[in-house]
Amino acid sequence: MTRKHIPIRLKNLEALIREAGSAVRLARAAGTNSSYLSQVRNQLPTKKGTPRAIGDDLASKLEAAMNKPPGWMDEEHPTGPDLTAERDESNTGSQHRLIPWDQVGKGHDISEDLPPPYGTTLLRCPVECSPETFVLRVRGASMEPKFREGELIFVDPQAPVEHGKFVVVRLEESNEVTFKQLILEEGKKYLKTLNPDWPNRIIAVNADTPICGVIIFKGEAV
Repeated sequence: MTRKHIPIRLKNLEALIREAGSAVRLARAAGTNSSYLSQVRNQLPTKKGTPRAIGDDLASKLEAAMNKPPGWMDEEHPTGPDLTAERDESNTGSQHRLIPWDQVGKGHDISEDLPPPYGTTLLRCPVECSPETFVLRVRGASMEPKFREGELIFVDPQAPVEHGKFVVVRLEESNEVTFKQLILEEGKKYLKTLNPDWPNRIIAVNADTPICGVIIFKGEAV
């Protein structure tokens, strides 16, 4: 019998993604493509114009991958204290992927074939952050002395973008991804380099320059 519980399946898909740690990890476990999961999550239309859905075959694969009983995807699940505790744990002290700079901004479509340690390394963030948080390794000396090459920075795409925050941005002219201190002044947007010996320390950017996330924590492995 065909199971048709689309809203419930979408809700449970999000729960499985949180449990797996990311959409990419869930897709790997289920033997499917993370790009398709992204299309389902965003309800992108098929050629017929209907939103992409979680079919019975995919639902069964997801259930098996996460050790859920058959039919789990079609059932409502408690949202009481246990789920709240799980969500709290996922937001504080949660684990997030280390990715290369060229994957920034790809969201759920981050490549599944990244060379180690990328894609396989999960790092725990000690501060509250969203499930979309990712980790980058600082490169270069432009943000010294506060940020040194090799340090790890946790970037939260859902964190508030405010004056003085350190942000990861994609520069439109060069398509380069970098991080700088955000300066908002008189309705204009600037990016500031911290290294006092760096040339052109402050540059003006368009108001719609894509901000990929706010740095919420930094650390260094020893």
